[in-house]
Amino acid sequence: MTASAVVGIVLVSHSAAVAESVAVMAAGLAAGGAVAPVAAAGGAPDGGLGTSADRIVAAAREVDRGAGVALLADLGSSVLTVKALLVEGDLPEGARLVDAPFVEGAVAAVVAASAGAPLDAVLAAATEAYAYRKS
Repeated sequence: MTASAVVGIVLVSHSAAVAESVAVMAAGLAAGGAVAPVAAAGGAPDGGLGTSADRIVAAAREVDRGAGVALLADLGSSVLTVKALLVEGDLPEGARLVDAPFVEGAVAAVVAASAGAPLDAVLAAATEAYAYRKS
């Protein structure tokens, strides 16, 4: 890992608009310095709702800077698609699926990665988002 290596974040959603909006929000909330690379991988190849393995692979390669890639997925088949890509070895080395709430986990992951945290710490920060209480 080089000095410029940073954890990349991929947001996998059934909706391109949701993935892109969460990516913009997470990057905006992590502002104040360099922001870790974050990419949206949402929607089906035809532009409708769904999950695209090709979009996920392309996004993971786009954000890979040598420190690992954290993938957050929203629902059922997006999770299953990421798991299949991991098993098949189609994602960059060090890619990991994060068990975290999509929005809160994405923000925590991007903030941690932007602060230079290693992959395990980025995953831990995103996972801790399950404990955020709103009442």
